[in-house]
Amino acid sequence: MARRPHLTFAQIVNMNVGFFGIQYSFGLQQSNMSPIYRYLGADEASLPLLYLAGPVTGLIVQPIIGAMSDRTLSPRGRRTPYFLIGAILCSLSLLAMPFSRTLWMAAGILWILDAANNITMEPYRAYVSDRLDPKQTSLGFLTQSAFTGLGQTLSYITPSVLVFLGMNRDAVNDRGIPHITMLAFLMGAAFSVLSILWSVRTTPELPLTPEERQRIAALPRGIGHTVREIGEALRDMPSTMRQMIAMKFFQWYAMFCYWIYIAPALALTLFGTKDPESAGFREAGLVVGQVGAFYNFVAFVAAFAMVPITRRIGAKWMHSIALVAASVSMLAIPAIQDRALLFLPMLGIGLAWGSMMGNPYVMLSDAIPRERVGVYMGVFNMFIVIPMLIQNLTLPLFYDSLLGGNPAHVIRLAGALLGCAAVACAFVTVKRADATS
Repeated sequence: MARRPHLTFAQIVNMNVGFFGIQYSFGLQQSNMSPIYRYLGADEASLPLLYLAGPVTGLIVQPIIGAMSDRTLSPRGRRTPYFLIGAILCSLSLLAMPFSRTLWMAAGILWILDAANNITMEPYRAYVSDRLDPKQTSLGFLTQSAFTGLGQTLSYITPSVLVFLGMNRDAVNDRGIPHITMLAFLMGAAFSVLSILWSVRTTPELPLTPEERQRIAALPRGIGHTVREIGEALRDMPSTMRQMIAMKFFQWYAMFCYWIYIAPALALTLFGTKDPESAGFREAGLVVGQVGAFYNFVAFVAAFAMVPITRRIGAKWMHSIALVAASVSMLAIPAIQDRALLFLPMLGIGLAWGSMMGNPYVMLSDAIPRERVGVYMGVFNMFIVIPMLIQNLTLPLFYDSLLGGNPAHVIRLAGALLGCAAVACAFVTVKRADATS
């Protein structure tokens, strides 16, 4: 590949603008899908099963698309075609979601939406790694993390802003879905495409050298060879990547517990209700948006603040500290009955969220060979979706028996698991890949 030039901060920002649209979409899912499912008749215990779309599509799509992007030769580059296809599918799904007429229609659209996000996500991370000089890797991925915080901040706060601007929070369609939720999804559809187009136009991929093009052209084609390459990547996985598996299991099981159950938990702890048709339940949805926007804004600020600290103490220790802060914060949430005080634990959760979307990739990028960035980014994200899949399948089994059918206990479980993730992170040994591997 052509020599990676040193980029200005403005160029790195432009390169990562596309992540804003991706994460606005994810924020809409995190803050709105549980209420939408409840409006359409789902019960609390079955909520994780309805979220199977994300882990299953991620498990299948991410490594395959990552490996395919390593082998793609097109006039637009290796990664760009996947950004554009994924962004278009994501926008169409966001347009359709708030018009779901049945529970299973919403679940089906979520499958398409998650597949589209996954088509975009892994080539995008590989593109950032391709484009940056190694000395700028931490800045690049933490800037990407900042756009995660910014995109999700705006997606979480959008319904509350719409209410502030005069929309009726209690106005709903004939399926019980609030009009403010519907408009937020329509806005997400626009952001998804426009932000990707901005990055593609301002920061095109580096051209491949003739030698690189010749090497890629000589690779065998077909899905069988792609799957075989994924298997080889799993077999040859760098030791740093193997050691991160336990950390990622605990942190992502925990975060999925939080995203699925924070709205029912706050409806119960703040407003004493489990009824999705009650005003208290709808108000809890707005509170989730407000505190979610705040922790994502904290993540946005923290992503830049962590750059000099990460360079000084290393990504591993920065991430361990952030996970400890999130663990303490998550454990505190169920005991808080004043909505204003809920913003305090969001400081710790925001710090960890900013770190999760940046520091593990800083640790990983130094440990993998450059010619296999796409496939390894896809494999690495299997260790996000597998814990989510396990959470989806296991939590309904003990939600009533061990957690008493209480969504607040799920948040406490998430706090304990984040503590386990911090311990696991402390035992990771970060090693650079050999330059000629």
